Amino acid sequence: MTHPMPHPGRAGRTIACPTCDALTPLSSGEDAKAACCAACGGKLFTGRPMALTAARFDAHTGQSDVPLVIDFWADWCGPCKTMAPVFEALAAEFEPHIRFAKVDTDAERELATYFRISSIPTLSFIHDHREVARVAGAMFAGDLRRWLYDALSQTEDKETAAPEPEPETP
Repeated sequence: MTHPMPHPGRAGRTIACPTCDALTPLSSGEDAKAACCAACGGKLFTGRPMALTAARFDAHTGQSDVPLVIDFWADWCGPCKTMAPVFEALAAEFEPHIRFAKVDTDAERELATYFRISSIPTLSFIHDHREVARVAGAMFAGDLRRWLYDALSQTEDKETAAPEPEPETP
């Protein structure tokens, strides 16, 4: 099912590659779903969540124009495993409007600490290096879809507001 998505307010966009993290500029009107990385040649959008690490964090939150939703999870977490297929399905549905990423809180303790993750799964919606929305607990597809649309609408509101100071990166 296709849903209407908001269009970015900028003339063009800069997209971080999910494979090599290199930045690729796209012109206005260019098909982001079909675009490839200028550095490695890989697809900029794969329709699947990417693994996010502290080392990759800045390229995808502060330098890329694409909002990012992060699923903080762990392999031992039953609700995380239950929600994983829903999160993956919505990645295919919402890209290229939102990048989906997963952070293994056991492997990436620095990011889990930076975001003050106290329960999993926790989803964080990041735009322009700021957390716009957060929700904890496993979600069904309809609830997650509504949460994503609400977070997207908040990014549109913030594009016209005065910029906030950027937090220190982990």
